[in-house]
Amino acid sequence: MKHKLLLLVCLLITGTSLMAQSTYQWKTASSGGYTYKYVTNDPTKSRFYTLKNGLTVVLSPNPKEPIIEFRLAVRAGSNTDPRTATGLAHYLEHLLFKGTDKFGTMDFVKEKPLLDKIDALYEQYHETTDPAKRKEIYAQIDKTSGEASNYAIANEYDKMMKAIGGQSTNAHTWYEETVYNEDFPSNATDQFLALQAERFRNPIFRIFHTELEAVYEEKNRGLDNDGWKVNEQTGALLFPTHNYGQQTTIGTVEHLKNPSLLEIRKYYNKYYVPNNMVIALAGDLNPDEMIKKVDKAFAYMKAKPFELYNPAPEKPLTQVQKIDIYGPSAESVRMSYRGYAQNTTQSMLLDLISSILSNGKAGLLDINLNKQQKVLSSSAGYQQMKDYGIFTLIAQPKQGQSLEEAQKLLLQQLDILKKGDFDESLIKATVANSKLGLLEAFDKNSFRVESVTNEFILNRAENWDKSLNALDAMAKITKKQVIDFANQFFKDNYVIAFKHKGEDKSIQKVEKPVITPVNTNAGETSEFTKNLLAMQVKPIAPKFLDYKKDLNFGKAGIADVIAVQNKDNSIFNLTYRFDIGAWNYRLQPYAASYLAFLSTDKYTAEEISKQFYNIACSYSFNVSNEVASINISGLQENFDQAVSLVEHIFANCKPNEQALTELKSRILKSRENNKLNKASILSGLTTYAQYGASNPFNYTLSNEEIKNITSDQLVYILHNINNYKHTITYYGPQTLAAFTAGISKLHNLPKEFTPEAPAKKFSYAAENGNKVYFADYDMVQSEIRWVRNGGPYNQAWAPKINLFNSYFGGGMGSVVFQTIRESKALAYSTFAVFSSPDKKEKNYTMVAYVGSQADKMNDAVKGMNELLNTLPRTDKAFDASRYNALNAIETSRITKNDIIGAYFSDKKLGFDHDSRMDVYQGLKPLTFGDIKTFHENNVANKAYNYCIVASEKNVKMEDLQKFGTVTKLSLEQIFGY
Repeated sequence: MKHKLLLLVCLLITGTSLMAQSTYQWKTASSGGYTYKYVTNDPTKSRFYTLKNGLTVVLSPNPKEPIIEFRLAVRAGSNTDPRTATGLAHYLEHLLFKGTDKFGTMDFVKEKPLLDKIDALYEQYHETTDPAKRKEIYAQIDKTSGEASNYAIANEYDKMMKAIGGQSTNAHTWYEETVYNEDFPSNATDQFLALQAERFRNPIFRIFHTELEAVYEEKNRGLDNDGWKVNEQTGALLFPTHNYGQQTTIGTVEHLKNPSLLEIRKYYNKYYVPNNMVIALAGDLNPDEMIKKVDKAFAYMKAKPFELYNPAPEKPLTQVQKIDIYGPSAESVRMSYRGYAQNTTQSMLLDLISSILSNGKAGLLDINLNKQQKVLSSSAGYQQMKDYGIFTLIAQPKQGQSLEEAQKLLLQQLDILKKGDFDESLIKATVANSKLGLLEAFDKNSFRVESVTNEFILNRAENWDKSLNALDAMAKITKKQVIDFANQFFKDNYVIAFKHKGEDKSIQKVEKPVITPVNTNAGETSEFTKNLLAMQVKPIAPKFLDYKKDLNFGKAGIADVIAVQNKDNSIFNLTYRFDIGAWNYRLQPYAASYLAFLSTDKYTAEEISKQFYNIACSYSFNVSNEVASINISGLQENFDQAVSLVEHIFANCKPNEQALTELKSRILKSRENNKLNKASILSGLTTYAQYGASNPFNYTLSNEEIKNITSDQLVYILHNINNYKHTITYYGPQTLAAFTAGISKLHNLPKEFTPEAPAKKFSYAAENGNKVYFADYDMVQSEIRWVRNGGPYNQAWAPKINLFNSYFGGGMGSVVFQTIRESKALAYSTFAVFSSPDKKEKNYTMVAYVGSQADKMNDAVKGMNELLNTLPRTDKAFDASRYNALNAIETSRITKNDIIGAYFSDKKLGFDHDSRMDVYQGLKPLTFGDIKTFHENNVANKAYNYCIVASEKNVKMEDLQKFGTVTKLSLEQIFGY
């Protein structure tokens, strides 16, 4: 489903040799009849339990909102896949959503013989090599699967999660782990645990061949991803024996075509055992009560002996290995070094070095390459796995620069590091900035459960104390240690990947099998589900904002002030919010980009970046189409210093002609790269369909106009930005009175604001028949987006739209997902929503999407069109959607800086109060008939624009002409340059 993005690595690694006595120490306690371990001064207050069957349970109470975040992690991933069946752990992850012998089925007694037959047919298919015979066996699989689907209830798991109020059902597989994630309302704890316990009791691998096709689609999406190809080929050279490099998470094409359900079952029985699993829960919970419930729910699990992947050590790398990778996306160079095991001093040093090189402000790459615009972009990072890590340096070449020249610049920065030409204060600043990040992150339940499950995967949770102390340990590292280690580590022992723009002739796509749509029986319900949903649940009352009470309104000079006091910690967020943007002043975004390279009469641009990093504060100047903002954040103790520095920068920045010349060149190169990005192309097609040839996406300067921009024009904008009307917003520890008194002294305001230029207006395109907007792109898949203008904004529609999207096409339990992916296996990714505007003056947009193999495009279009024109009725799914929509409002709590954001969002839509009140009350009386009428009036049998990005080699123009009048757009038409 989704692949793992690592958390802040500094939390996960530590150097044991540097550890001293700290405030983070393991203790043991007992409460409620259970013994647990905890770490003193743990900001998450996590309790670590080990149940009698070996199951690890981690509970972290955080009662700020009535939601609980859940993770169940298994120490089994692509590393533990059999060599002859790569991708197996990932298959299994998908199948854990298909139900058991109690749910997901209407009659398991009748279903089981057919499933057993499918298992046997797959074994024959697995062992057969003759193409004709394989085709014959697959036809039997398809036929038998159709018969078995008469008893299956597709997506019943997702429906139950939706019905009890879950909002984020998902999972991912990676090298060492498979993780299942959910959130749920705290009043649904009993229902949730009953469902999860049943889910893992006896999973049944039903509706397999359509789910397998979804995995094929996922594989093909990877084949279209140049970054994915770089990762895979780099890993193979860094790890010539370890499965990090020899087995991919999604598996090989050969193994995807030859699955074995019996092997998958053996894998499940081997690794999905309680002594190899962790359950983590964070949120509105009482640990004494929760542990009893978790223990009772999962007591049926029995511990078993198992062996995890135990590889032989890799031999040292002793030479530079070069790979050349081709694809349609922009060029880049990536240098990769093999790192060390988790929980080692070397890994801590590499994590620290990654920040010394690249931290977004004051790293060597930031200052010497990015700030001086010697490349288009550059960065460094350290990715930590269990047995090894990967240290990477990445650069995108600027205009006229070769990949080899970009590589040379990266190597020069390593030489600077090894010579010690950096300030030792970078170490202290790195620690301070990381601590600030954790101060905010630990307030999030998702971060808490991700952190402790990662600990289990990497360390079996026994090093939580060391992880909490990691930053203090890092602070003790000396500059000499960094230099000595860098000279020992960075040698001619890396893999260099040159990503070239060009055709990849080696791509082998997974071919489309013949699949007859299976029955989803969407209107059916198992006895298990009926009983689960019949359980009594104590209601949770919604809490709405009262902007007059929850916000503090004041004045600083002539500027309005809106503030929310932070009573939790010492973090502040300050914003100067301007209601002008690129649609008012087309040069404003370029001025914002130019600012980063400018010096003042007191400080160089490099000194400014270092100052912000040293005080653990940040600032940015952001410009969108309609709004611009200057944002400053950090610790309140450094508030005056940070704000004064920002004021000084805007008032005193000086032109830099060389920087502007380089910036123009980089902008032009970025524009070229944008034209190589299929997501950007699809966005451009969509906007073109909505507005026509003159639209917000291509409303930009021409390349010639870029070349003619002057420093005086941009500096004038920066010097005068504060003269335009703006609102000052503040979230921080100070009271309104204290804040306004302080900001009035720091923030220079004019006696009156300068009137702004009128904003550019765009007209929506007329809807007069089906049209196809096509862009050619070298890819395996086809990206198809339906779009039509849905008429002017109407406040009264909000409840209907909310419920319609939930029921029709806004999630895994929706009609669109069940039909397009589950029943017909036409796509890995699909959705359809009636999208609301962010401003009352704008229109609604009906948007649908399918990303599928090019040879499935016609079937995918036909399938989506059927749903757009005829809304299937499933009363139980509708009831679950309405409950889920109501529950989402009942359990949501808008707090902190988000209160200010909600206020502005509502204000733009014409509300003077929390708009969720109207949605909540409006949802209650809605019936399926209301949604059906909405669908008939606004979605069905309408003219649509088909926005298609695909390769002309893989789709036929005569097929496109069946959808509507075809217009092939050039990249210049799409992008405006």
